[in-house]
Amino acid sequence: EYLAEVDHWTLAPNGRSISKTLRFKDFVATMAFVNKIAALAEEQNHHPDLHISYAKLAIELTTYAIGGLSENDFILAAKIDQLAK
Repeated sequence: EYLAEVDHWTLAPNGRSISKTLRFKDFVATMAFVNKIAALAEEQNHHPDLHISYAKLAIELTTYAIGGLSENDFILAAKIDQLAK
């Protein structure tokens, strides 16, 4: 039910994580956004897996402590969506 409340996040086939890929104009823009996510993640004490390419960022959220998704994953996804706007 939470998946419908976040913007273009994809549920993994095993149902244990959600992910989203964002594209940027260049590496500097990609890293600037990564740094925004890092600050947000520290504030939320919930840290995503970030996979960085030149102008592409793949974000994966899961809660390792429970081996799957928690409400916190969707809260962080929504906050990342707000940063992207």
